[in-house]
Amino acid sequence: MKKYIFAGLTVLIWSTLAAMVKILLGDMPNLQMLAISSVFAFLFLLILNVANGSVKLMKQYVSKDYVKMAGLGFLGLFVYSALYYYGIGQLTSQQACILNYLWPIMLVVFSCIILREKMTVMKGVAMACSFIGIIILTMGMDATQSGGNVAVGVASCIIAAACYGLFSVLNKKADYNQNIAMMIIWLTTAVCAGALGVCTEHWGPIKGAQWLGLIWLGVVVDAVAYLLWALALNEAENTATIANLAYMTPFLSLIVSAVVVKEKVDITAVVALVFIIGGILMQSVVAQKTPR
Repeated sequence: MKKYIFAGLTVLIWSTLAAMVKILLGDMPNLQMLAISSVFAFLFLLILNVANGSVKLMKQYVSKDYVKMAGLGFLGLFVYSALYYYGIGQLTSQQACILNYLWPIMLVVFSCIILREKMTVMKGVAMACSFIGIIILTMGMDATQSGGNVAVGVASCIIAAACYGLFSVLNKKADYNQNIAMMIIWLTTAVCAGALGVCTEHWGPIKGAQWLGLIWLGVVVDAVAYLLWALALNEAENTATIANLAYMTPFLSLIVSAVVVKEKVDITAVVALVFIIGGILMQSVVAQKTPR
């Protein structure tokens, strides 16, 4: 039950990500936003680890372990977030969010390859159903809706999805204490985004309201939600069961984008979500009938 509570809270929080990033991107560069929000994520986790005593666990790891954590951070949250945020800038927030949800499919595929989890026929059918939803969305995209480069935005979201799917599996396999690992991972993301951003972007001053958005991204979306998701995966015996819950995020994000960003709900996106949710329900039925 605990793993479902963790995953459910994560889904609710993640549904606000695309809309918040879309708003912030209107006034600041991609990497500046990522660097500053990652600093907030790191500081929050540092305070949390000091408060609950988890920081003492750092001495059980050697330099090789911290290098691995940094590598996970570079792949899974720096590269993933930089590409995904860029994709949101090129597409509408609802398009980018739904397209990004190739990553749970990638997670299941990588779990079968790396963690040797069983790939059943019905699991494959459920994944294919959700994947068809992604294809429908992509085919229905209109450049005039987003005002950006649709092809580049689509490619960015797909590569980002692959990075995060692989990250989730490797992070589970590494089996580090997630309080410590996520703190190091967000520190790595902040350093990488800051270093690259200073060299490639023009950073301006942050306004009052923007600080609130950055704090929400850093503390709630980045620190709390990603930590909850990592804990949910570690609690799960079958990764696919938890991964499919993540498909609820784009549905909720569609509503958030319509309310907050005032984006028109695209009928193509709705049709795509029908297929995606169909995959979720199918996988849930399969998971309930599969003996542990």
